Amino acid sequence: MATLVARATAPAGVFAAVTEEVGRLLEVDFTILSRYESDGAQVSVGAWSATGAAVPFPIGTRVQLGGRNVVSLVVRTGRPARIDDYEDASGPVADAARGWRLSSAVGVPISVEGRLWGVISVASGQEQPLPRDTEARLAGFTELIATAIANAQARMELRGFAEEQAALRRVATLVARATPPEEVFAAVTAEVGRLLEVDFTHLSRYDPDGPTMLGTWHSTGGNSTGVARPVPGIRWSLGGWNVTTLVFETGRPARIDDYDDASGAGAGVGREWGFRSAVGVPISVEGQLWGFMLVAYTHEERLPGDTEMRLAKFAELVATAIANAHARVELRGFAEEQAALRRVATLVARAAPPGEVFAAVAAEVGQLLGADVTGISRYDPDGAAAAVGGWTSTGGAGAFPVGTRVLLGGRNVVSLVFETGRSARLGVSTDASGEAATFARQRGFGPVVGVPISVAGRLWGVVMVISTSEQPPAADTEARLAGFTELVATALANAEAQAQLTVSRARIVAAADTARRRIERDLHDGAQQRLVSLALYLRSTVQATVPPEAHELHAQLDEVANGLTGVLDGLQEIARGLHPSVLADGGLRPAVKALARRSVVPVRLDVRVDGRLPEQIELAAYYVICEALTNAAKHAQASEAEIEVKTSDDVLRIRVRDDGCGGADLTRGTGLVGLKDRVEALGGRISLCSPPGAGTTVEIALPVGDASRPGLPAVATGRPGHTASGPAPDRQPPNPARGS
Repeated sequence: MATLVARATAPAGVFAAVTEEVGRLLEVDFTILSRYESDGAQVSVGAWSATGAAVPFPIGTRVQLGGRNVVSLVVRTGRPARIDDYEDASGPVADAARGWRLSSAVGVPISVEGRLWGVISVASGQEQPLPRDTEARLAGFTELIATAIANAQARMELRGFAEEQAALRRVATLVARATPPEEVFAAVTAEVGRLLEVDFTHLSRYDPDGPTMLGTWHSTGGNSTGVARPVPGIRWSLGGWNVTTLVFETGRPARIDDYDDASGAGAGVGREWGFRSAVGVPISVEGQLWGFMLVAYTHEERLPGDTEMRLAKFAELVATAIANAHARVELRGFAEEQAALRRVATLVARAAPPGEVFAAVAAEVGQLLGADVTGISRYDPDGAAAAVGGWTSTGGAGAFPVGTRVLLGGRNVVSLVFETGRSARLGVSTDASGEAATFARQRGFGPVVGVPISVAGRLWGVVMVISTSEQPPAADTEARLAGFTELVATALANAEAQAQLTVSRARIVAAADTARRRIERDLHDGAQQRLVSLALYLRSTVQATVPPEAHELHAQLDEVANGLTGVLDGLQEIARGLHPSVLADGGLRPAVKALARRSVVPVRLDVRVDGRLPEQIELAAYYVICEALTNAAKHAQASEAEIEVKTSDDVLRIRVRDDGCGGADLTRGTGLVGLKDRVEALGGRISLCSPPGAGTTVEIALPVGDASRPGLPAVATGRPGHTASGPAPDRQPPNPARGS
């Protein structure tokens, strides 16, 4: 026997051998080896008979303890026991022994690691009792049996520990690889089911309306046992006495050993799947109860006492996987949010028109938050809200058309934000009222979240996230919208500042032009007329009074009169420079032709402008062309220049090119800087292309309809040497006698 034990023979082999050795050695009729169960029963694990025929308690026989018999006496006292006459014995074991005509029996306890494990019994049908040394002789065998059982248990525990560690390692590897949670759920339920040798495993999340099954595993596939096969996605409600509800209410592991006593929807679901006993442990993520994992038997047996502890190890890995997934989702969401904010901020920094910013914000918010509809509305002084930007998940802004106006009032998000100046949200409610509520119902809108937009401390409008289902926008929608509302406010403030700057600069330019006209008028009506009168007086009145013989005096008076005439010509030239009369009289076309004729550089001219343009536009165009030709003559050393003037799409476009030395810069010199200020003050754009040695091209675009409107298209940069297309240009010969 010791050799068998030392060879680590399986317990069943040891039990069979020891019962046979004991029976033959002690010359008894029967040897039975039994294990005590926790429910007050004994189970036969080894049996032998002297005849080789049947035995009273075949292996696997389960008999309830109780009464006066060897097996019950040993379990009560923990010491060897004997009965020399079974006529006086009682209990189920004694009844079975009498049925086999047994007269005497001896039992010796088997203790494993200090705990009573079972009993080895010998019995005889002879009239004489078993020998008095039977107990002592059996004791040596019980020690070997205990050693074999302890070794087997140690091997089983070691193997179980290794299997458990391997299962945990496989799940941990999935978690470390950032495997999607649904794959982790499927893997962990299968690992737990196989490791714990249960019939059923499932993992569920606690949702507001009850648990939702996310992962499930069956040892037999469910259908073979005749019960329903559960699949992920099943939901049920909390309440009653069942594992699901107990874990939710206590936040601790829970077990039910008999589902006949369970109640509530969870119990009904368990019975539908064939549960007889079940254990559940909580899954907590970042300190909050997230869900639970459950294992169950569908046969008549209670789950082992260490099930909760072993299950909790897997629950911790599941919690880690969920926390990691949450962190990845949050990080990805943060990155997407920052990218969306950066794109909008770029538009704002580029001074994009407000309408373009509104459309971009509506689209970015909708895509980022996974909304069905987004909209931006402006509060107007007449008590209405006007849509200025919209987006829908199906494309475009059809559900929230720009320009739609609704009167404020009633119970709706637009009005609530206007009245309180704070964020507001409404769910699917029948008590919403007002024009905005009617507008929302007509378009099938559901829950709405609105966040105010404030510009310079005053309420300007509202940005809304709208659902077309009963599912409301996420709880953090208001916080995530804050960054976008700040950018919208910045864009509006910038647009207002730009508009005010444009108007202010236009006023300055207009005031300067008015001052030039006044100076020109004052010169014409004042100094010029005085000089004309003085020259006439000298030539007529004064000279008439001088004697004819005073030739020297006449010569001096002629010289003074000629000097006055020269001063008069200079004043007239100055007056024409302050406010060119040809421009005032004939418009831009004759004025440009006059500049080309006076230019010392030959000019190719292409002017396609009919009629008059606004005075400020004509003046700006005139001064740009004049400055460009002056620079070509004085600084560029050009041999030829081209001028192209035309109108298209309510925009006056001017292009002046020369073939000079290039190198001009808008940041150097007062002439070009002044022109840039004048053009931009009128809402226009100016560009300069002047690479060294490749000539200079100046292009401007001026709005013809409304000089204060922003948002002109960017002016294309001209290429030196490029001749504009169009009608054959006028070629004006230079006039050396006139300066530019």
